[in-house]
Amino acid sequence: MSERPLRLATIDLAAIRHNVQLVHELVGDTQIMAVVKANGYGHGAVEVARAAVTAGATWLGVADIDEAIELREAGLTEPILAWLHGTTARFDAAVRHGIDVGVNSVAQLVAVAGAAARAGGSPARVQIKVDTGLGRNGAEESAWQPVFERAAELEAAGLLSVVGIFSHLSNANDDEDREQLRRLEGAVAVGAEHGVVPPIIHLASTAGALRLPETRLSLVRLGIGMYGLSPFDDVTSAELGFRPAMTLEGRVIAVKRVAPGSAVSYGYTYRTSSSSTLALVGLGYADGVPRLGSNRAPVWINGGAYRVAGRIAMDQFVVDVHDGAVEVGNRAVLFGDPSVGGEEGLSGSAAAGFPAVEEWAAAAETINYEIVTRIGPRFERRYVS
Repeated sequence: MSERPLRLATIDLAAIRHNVQLVHELVGDTQIMAVVKANGYGHGAVEVARAAVTAGATWLGVADIDEAIELREAGLTEPILAWLHGTTARFDAAVRHGIDVGVNSVAQLVAVAGAAARAGGSPARVQIKVDTGLGRNGAEESAWQPVFERAAELEAAGLLSVVGIFSHLSNANDDEDREQLRRLEGAVAVGAEHGVVPPIIHLASTAGALRLPETRLSLVRLGIGMYGLSPFDDVTSAELGFRPAMTLEGRVIAVKRVAPGSAVSYGYTYRTSSSSTLALVGLGYADGVPRLGSNRAPVWINGGAYRVAGRIAMDQFVVDVHDGAVEVGNRAVLFGDPSVGGEEGLSGSAAAGFPAVEEWAAAAETINYEIVTRIGPRFERRYVS
């Protein structure tokens, strides 16, 4: 491998495949949709999608049509569902590319049917999203009758093919999620009353697929688990058998020895307690490193476990390595697989394993989803398999 750049996200595609296969074995005949929205949760949508498909995923899921078109243009031919649309959504392009459009209203059904009529070919593929309690994007129960009635009319006219009905769990607790399953079953029954009986019904994402087998239905949407991260606060990735796929690192770009009481970074929120060595790392909040991690987020350098010292700036932060052996050019790993360490990263070993992404999430008062998804474009992404 060539010399590491200043900012590097290494994505282990073997870990992606492992995580998909793990869930595949768990859910049996239930299909898996690999959710690669938001550039594959920051990991790279196209590369992750390809790895997931080789591991047994039969569907791909994204937020919007542009994300779906990116996958099609990369040569991915699997069914793709895009479920979040604004007033300027590219329904014509979705029809041309054979993308499943998630719809939540009569107006959206009519708009997609119009795109199909203009295309003059096969019916547009739609999936009807219903709100079962999350209170977000989905047809409310009062709208189910008119939505399914219009869907049946447009299907009979040859403009639409209703491929699925779906909803999204709140993951509030098991009882609430079971109530959402009951409501989804009610929506499916309303659809059947109007002759809308699609082959795919889905509700569960990673959390539901793991904890509530009854919510698996026809298909599960595998998001955070595919990237090797836990959807739960009380269970780690390792305990679930997942392997984190992303290792995020920068480089030490300066090292200096300082006296006791030396101030560090803006606001002087950190002072050294003794003679110490400060390492400057060329990463900052412009790269997606959360500023809330100042003074508390972990960093691995040359086999040692340290903390950010002082405030994280736009392009850099400081680590107090005390008397640790650190040189300019050393890797500074923010997070990765905690079972891994060492100068060679994915295959090495050292005194301290890499920090878990959840440690950065805790330091920034957020969740692991946000930490990986916010990683900025200045990071080079490299893929290993």
